[in-house]
Amino acid sequence: VQLQASGGGLVQAGGSLRLSCAAPGITFSYYNTGWYRQAPGKQRELVASISSGGTANYVDSVKGRFTISRDAKNTVHLQMDSLKFEDTAVYYCNARRWDVDYWGKGTQVTVSS
Repeated sequence: VQLQASGGGLVQAGGSLRLSCAAPGITFSYYNTGWYRQAPGKQRELVASISSGGTANYVDSVKGRFTISRDAKNTVHLQMDSLKFEDTAVYYCNARRWDVDYWGKGTQVTVSS
């Protein structure tokens, strides 16, 4: 299963972007789903996650600015507001449960200062 991430782009600091992750063939509500990001020269980090039960968690650096959600069309979104230069990275969506771990190819987010 290949997750399909979209919505990245170039935005000025203070702006917003909405990332979306679609997953043909699986149902997100059965998985713990997360958005990771990797900036050049840095390790991949978990930015936000939503459990199969709907509980959301965020890394401290994005709390109050990013919102993860899951809709009825089986798409997981990451609403990113008040973007900062340091949010620049490739963003990846991930879906996992005890027996599988699926990733998308990533979408580039570039925030200009």
